[in-house]
Amino acid sequence: MVDFQYKDSYGVQDLEEIVRILRAPGGCPWDAEQTHQSIRRNFLEESYEAVEAIDEGSAEHLQEELGDVLLQVALHAEMERELGHFDLNGVADGICKKLIFRHPHVFGNVEVSGTGEVLSNWEVLKRQEKGQDTHTDALEAVARALPALWRAEKVQKKAKKAGFDWPEVSGALDKLSEELEELRAAIAQGTNVAEELGDLLFSAVNVARFVDADPEGALHGATDKFIARFRRVEEQAAQAGRSLEGMSLEELDRLWERAKEGT
Repeated sequence: MVDFQYKDSYGVQDLEEIVRILRAPGGCPWDAEQTHQSIRRNFLEESYEAVEAIDEGSAEHLQEELGDVLLQVALHAEMERELGHFDLNGVADGICKKLIFRHPHVFGNVEVSGTGEVLSNWEVLKRQEKGQDTHTDALEAVARALPALWRAEKVQKKAKKAGFDWPEVSGALDKLSEELEELRAAIAQGTNVAEELGDLLFSAVNVARFVDADPEGALHGATDKFIARFRRVEEQAAQAGRSLEGMSLEELDRLWERAKEGT
């Protein structure tokens, strides 16, 4: 039995201590074996589950999922403490100092007229803090681990701050059409298909940005719509005593058009 004080209610320091016990000799073999890389995906999955709880609007579920995210933070911090680099308090110290530095209108003497000026100052202070001397530095600093659509959107927004953007959506739409034709040509030639497909997707994100649509959310919506219509197609086939595998493309297309009418 480990030396641990049981309580009716625990705090962040207790979580830090529990994680230390789990990874220490005599603790949990699985927890002790983990590394930053081995639980990297866990961090992503727990974060997405927290976002799903936000979308559900359930405070109880969100509390639980935020706890799972906090556990990931505590685990990574403990790994670094064991190496003598930093601990959870060091993580808290860093973010506190960052927040104070980036809010001079709250913790300093800077005056702002509204949210727009706050965001503008935030970007300037962030670049100063990160040592980003050029606009390209700011683009390269966008995390590669982000979902590709969000990364593209964030890069485009930073490029816009440098004046590199069309004045209206028509320019982005024309570029989207141009990239579609280049993809058609690449497929016909059998060369650079992935590259041209990437250019098309990047251009589609640009259009999404102009119309204030979240590209990731838009694609999720399209996927959900596809699943709903596919279900209707499968149900219609079953009602006719048929399976999808045994139907021709023409038959499937007719069922698909009918499914579209109902969604």
